[in-house]
Amino acid sequence: MGQKPNVLTPEASALARFGYTLRDLRERSGHTLRSLAEATYCSYSKLWKWENGLRAPKHRAEVEELDRRLKGRGLLIELWERIESGGTPQRHVSVSPDHVSESSSGLVTAPPGTEGSNDDDADTVVVPCRIHGRILFVPVPRRVVLASGLAGLAATTIPSSTAVADTVAADMATPVEHFAQLRRVVIQTDNLVGPRHVLPMLTQNLNRLAARRRASKGADAAELLALETRYEELAGWLAQDIGDERAANGHTAKALDASHMTGDTDLTAYILGRKAQLAVDTGHPTDALGLASAARRTARVGSRLEVIAVLHQAHAHAVLGNGTEALTSYDTALTLLGRADSDGIWGSWLDEAYVNTARARSLSALGQYEHAAAGFDTAIAALPDGYRRDRGVYLARAAHAHAGAGNHPLAAKIGLQAVGIATETGSARIITQLGRLDQALAHAASETHVAEFRAALDRIVLHPA
Repeated sequence: MGQKPNVLTPEASALARFGYTLRDLRERSGHTLRSLAEATYCSYSKLWKWENGLRAPKHRAEVEELDRRLKGRGLLIELWERIESGGTPQRHVSVSPDHVSESSSGLVTAPPGTEGSNDDDADTVVVPCRIHGRILFVPVPRRVVLASGLAGLAATTIPSSTAVADTVAADMATPVEHFAQLRRVVIQTDNLVGPRHVLPMLTQNLNRLAARRRASKGADAAELLALETRYEELAGWLAQDIGDERAANGHTAKALDASHMTGDTDLTAYILGRKAQLAVDTGHPTDALGLASAARRTARVGSRLEVIAVLHQAHAHAVLGNGTEALTSYDTALTLLGRADSDGIWGSWLDEAYVNTARARSLSALGQYEHAAAGFDTAIAALPDGYRRDRGVYLARAAHAHAGAGNHPLAAKIGLQAVGIATETGSARIITQLGRLDQALAHAASETHVAEFRAALDRIVLHPA
């Protein structure tokens, strides 16, 4: 026999209001708890706890899916935001049953370390799912992913800090070089095998590094804090590349805080630029423009960090539709690069080819697809073989540009190559771009090459039952 539902007083709290409304919408839709659980990736027990005001959902994507299924027209999202913010609704783009936002709201919102809570199936991973014809990254129970046959998507698990890890870190003789070397290994490995395999190792060592730093004093503590900042930034990058926006924002925010603690303005300028990049990639170009401007103000004049900031400004302008400002900014970036100093570790990868590749991405955002496609084709030809994940990103963007230019067969062929790399790496950057290509080619679905591409993409994403 099922548990008796609680009688909720919606005025009692934001949590009670959410549960009351969820139950009301479910009953109006004709769903039972079990049928709603089957229609979404939420377990029966979680839905029961939410409806009875015992617990709030942790993941925004779960709330959005419930709102779509129950035709809440954004009501459940608004009520959930009131719980999250202590009663005051946050400002987000409303998501109706007929619209799925391409912004950050489509991504998982669980911070690292929350896996393994008291929920029956809280061991979740962020995976690409085809929902209402579009590909979104949502939290799905690991057991569901494993049962689907897409075992590679279930690889990532975020370990927590342990007493053993703290002891090992405290006993380490030369921690700075050790952790610096580990970070270099992670960066090299990530481009070959993708973030799902390297993020657990990075996170584990970040916990050990933090423990060692807390046990240190003076110059040692300062060096370890600077290195911890770089670890947090890299963890944010990897979290973004598995589609976990909240974890990405959380790590990057910690990196920014730590950079201020170190007093290293170069580090702060770099992290501000990284936050700008994250903001534009997750659908917040206005925020990105402000962050990029802050990065440029913070960067030393004549440094490569200044060039990086201008590049982020340029793309934010492009996404906002400010074509003249975007292209002028790219010209400015090339001029600044021509007279910039070496900067040591900052922007050593910056060259004219990189700037032109960034310009191609912005040209695509501005609808200048033929010029964008030519730029990406040049970039792909020049990319070293070891940059496997980056090649997949470039291929997916090139394919989207060719689709925009009307060359559907070529777009599909290039997209199919990117699917192969996405399969190997599990990169959300690649899969998200392929999802946009999928939408761009939807009207040509009957064409042979397009059908092959879409079938291949469908094989690497989950589909609701």
